Amino acid sequence: MIEGSCLCGGVHYKYDGEIQEISMCHCAQCRKAQGTAFVAVGSVESAKFQLVSGSALLKQYRSSPNKIRVFCSNCGSPLYSELDGKPQVKRLRLGTIDTAFTSKNKFHIHAASKAPWHEIIDDYPQYPGAKT
Repeated sequence: MIEGSCLCGGVHYKYDGEIQEISMCHCAQCRKAQGTAFVAVGSVESAKFQLVSGSALLKQYRSSPNKIRVFCSNCGSPLYSELDGKPQVKRLRLGTIDTAFTSKNKFHIHAASKAPWHEIIDDYPQYPGAKT
């Protein structure tokens, strides 16, 4: 069982599954949403994701016509995003996970639009856009 929370502790969640992959997204939208060079996310099954507390604190922002980003309205922690056409999948922000986990499947996406001040120095696969 994977457990996580936001920065202020108002939102807690559980995921009854494993993180199968770690995608590091370097697109401009993710950089702005996170305030960092990239965001580390893992696709999780919505049916196995449970909000334990803090659902009233959740707010969402439609960052593009088919995508919402969900965050804590108290502390601003980004928690996950969802595509309208894939309600069965959440892209969980891995920095909010409180329990230890591992995943050997790691890669960079939208590497062609990475921050000019950041250098990718690991050996994980890099995709110029989305992984297909």
